[in-house]
Amino acid sequence: MSGANAYRGECSLEVGGETLVLRPSFAALVAAEEELGSLFELVEQAAAGQLGLQQIVALFDHLSKSRVGAITRERIGEAVVELGLAKITPVLRAVLSQVLQGR
Repeated sequence: MSGANAYRGECSLEVGGETLVLRPSFAALVAAEEELGSLFELVEQAAAGQLGLQQIVALFDHLSKSRVGAITRERIGEAVVELGLAKITPVLRAVLSQVLQGR
């Protein structure tokens, strides 16, 4: 997870040749919750294997607002599909762990 500061609860994902830093800040989590609903329910859905691609991409989008402008939500979605669930699951797990445990 290069490019990310683990002490800040960050992780990273490669998108379009750029390192996308996912930062679970308060503002980002509030914005994600406004779109996706309760973060606790999101964590429960993920644990049950019921989290959809749209939800994952939306979460990553909200957590990466300081990214390069060329990386859109659509491009994040394409990267998730290109990488596959096996490669993004550790990133998702790290983000959701931060939501549950804090920094």
